[in-house]
Amino acid sequence: MSTPDTTETATETATDTAATAAAEAHPRFAEALRELGLDVEIRKFPEATRTAAEAAAAIGCGLGEIVKSLIFEADGVPVLVLMDGSSRVDVERVRVELGAGKVGRADAGLVRETTGYAIGGVPPFGHRTRTRVLADRGLLDHAVVWAAAGTPHTVFPLDPRTLIEHAGGTVVDVREQPK
Repeated sequence: MSTPDTTETATETATDTAATAAAEAHPRFAEALRELGLDVEIRKFPEATRTAAEAAAAIGCGLGEIVKSLIFEADGVPVLVLMDGSSRVDVERVRVELGAGKVGRADAGLVRETTGYAIGGVPPFGHRTRTRVLADRGLLDHAVVWAAAGTPHTVFPLDPRTLIEHAGGTVVDVREQPK
């Protein structure tokens, strides 16, 4: 009587799990995960997780554990800012960090053109174009953060250092400070 090869069975199960999880994500993001060799859990929710508050409520985590992937326009050039869900971006700090003359929020068209995703589902990496990335230092205050997986209904967890590294981000201080 032969016994099944448990190594092979475990590998097949892990591969099936990763394939199922990636299938929940936007196809472009799923491809980015494969290219980066990342095996992350993708969670899909029936209700939208478009805002940080909606995502935190659906996941059951703190607002600060959500990663907002926000596109800004600095002197006409798109820039991605990764910010924790409980904070706001200080546009003046972004301007100074970039040495730009003018910085403002990108409109929905530029967000989709730059990233390939709609607002509310923009992940921190796996974008259509290569964009400069600023990651607020506050993300490092958490062991795990949750970010969009390319749709307004999907998210994934990752440790913040790995997330910032795969996004090609520079750690900066660009959050609004309490007055």
